[in-house]
Amino acid sequence: MHPQTILLIFAAYTLMLFVIAWITARNSNNETYFIGNKSSPWYVVAYGMIGASLSGVTFISIPGDVGNSYFSYMMIVLGYLIGYTVIAKVLLPLYYNLNLTSIYSYLEKRFGFWSYKTGAFFFILSRSIGASFRVYLVVNVLQMFVFDTWGIPFPVTVLLFMGLIILYSFKGGIKTIVWTDTLQTTFMLAAIIISIVLIAKNMEVSFTELYHSVANSKYSQMFIFEWADKRFFLKQFLSGAFIAIVMTGLDQDMMQKNLSCRNLRDAQKNVYLMSWSLVPVNLLFLFLGVVLYIFAASHGINIPARTDDLFPLIALRHLGPTAGVVFLIGLVAAAYSSADGAITSLTTSFSIDFLGLKKNEKLSDKRKMNIRYIVHFSIAMMLILLILVFRAISDQSVIQKLFTIAGYTYGPLLGLYAFGLFTKHLVKDRFVPLVAVLSPAVCYVLSTNSAQLLWGYRFGFELLILNGLLTFTGLLLLRKKQIQTLL
Repeated sequence: MHPQTILLIFAAYTLMLFVIAWITARNSNNETYFIGNKSSPWYVVAYGMIGASLSGVTFISIPGDVGNSYFSYMMIVLGYLIGYTVIAKVLLPLYYNLNLTSIYSYLEKRFGFWSYKTGAFFFILSRSIGASFRVYLVVNVLQMFVFDTWGIPFPVTVLLFMGLIILYSFKGGIKTIVWTDTLQTTFMLAAIIISIVLIAKNMEVSFTELYHSVANSKYSQMFIFEWADKRFFLKQFLSGAFIAIVMTGLDQDMMQKNLSCRNLRDAQKNVYLMSWSLVPVNLLFLFLGVVLYIFAASHGINIPARTDDLFPLIALRHLGPTAGVVFLIGLVAAAYSSADGAITSLTTSFSIDFLGLKKNEKLSDKRKMNIRYIVHFSIAMMLILLILVFRAISDQSVIQKLFTIAGYTYGPLLGLYAFGLFTKHLVKDRFVPLVAVLSPAVCYVLSTNSAQLLWGYRFGFELLILNGLLTFTGLLLLRKKQIQTLL
């Protein structure tokens, strides 16, 4: 593929994002940036959130990881349905009734200052790491297969991507992101579908024949019954429920889009539509993964040591220019969707939770907007630095890293919200940060030594549940005698 073609694809897609940004950011203010003036159509939010949930991790890592996990990932996806029901029935009514912009404001109302700051800090830590990994994944692939051929250094590639994201998102914020997410979802899904069609054509088989090949493959195994295996189906299912709760319901990035809907009912409809849509969408990604392994076996292609490289390797080097164009469009869409919402949500959380912009009546609206601009650019620079760090130390499958890290950093949030929602106890607020730090530390020790301590048992994604339970137990020990009778 000619470098000019690649540049044209990248420029055309970027131009579309800037057109959307120009339309959505006109006459914008801080309310536009933070909650989209509560005017987002629920079905647009739902469709866009599919792409935001997938991002570069699903686009590259899940197809590649099929060689290790088979179809067992679908048990996590089915667990999502339980988690999203909890979000719609429990968390969204709470957020809308309290009229929250930052969802971590709830912790201040429920427990106090230190609990509030702890929750916001763990979100910023979690989202910064997660978003950086996602951007690193897709930019690293583009660097390897495209920009290295031009002699462009990796830091320059990262600065280019992040610079463009800063420019199209810094004014419209969540209002812009809601609409650009729809574009990103469309191109990611189209890239997967077209890739499957092109592989079938290359192998000269019909879709029916390809389907039967996948169904009869060892990779199509969904249920792992060995209880000590980290892919044990029940562990995967329960983990999926809690992953959905914490990585959507307790995540400012995802909830900020829901809070931009016109009312609670619309936000709930959005969550239900999005959650059920993830089932066929993830099946599609897993199907592609099996197809990639079948294609590699039939053409004598060695599976890369890093399975994340399998999809780009086949798309860019073995399927011809059309497949390369399709893959690059999907990858560019994944790169943008991985970072734009993260920058917006991190800016929102830091501006509201740590700088108190909404509470400070001494500042003019113009001054608040200028401060928000500074925060937006600073957050972007922090993500750039993290991406460069991950480039230097990356040594395992990105999807495993993402969920492992989430298990440590989202666990305290799970424990805090569970304790707040399901008990009426107050706590000794100043000790909450200590509990939130100790819980992940204990989890790390247990996870590292579980095979020796627990008769061969190995933790998978259910580490998140343990982490939340430890935080909940710590808060129970810190409870006060009096209870909260009214939130």
